[in-house]
Amino acid sequence: MTRYSVDCRDMPSDNNCDIKISGSEEHLVEAAAAHMVTHHQHADTPELRDEVRKTMKAEAND
Repeated sequence: MTRYSVDCRDMPSDNNCDIKISGSEEHLVEAAAAHMVTHHQHADTPELRDEVRKTMKAEAND
């Protein structure tokens, strides 16, 4: 199973968020969307989840 990550430092942010989240695609999209809603006041929409998928980076296998 491929592990992916998203890093808030790669996105424009008013609060200089530095969190990085990783996991399987399914879990990562869910966790990143929850973080963006809770900490960045985004609405949880299909478009937001598509943006998460576009910014995911595959991690090297452990």
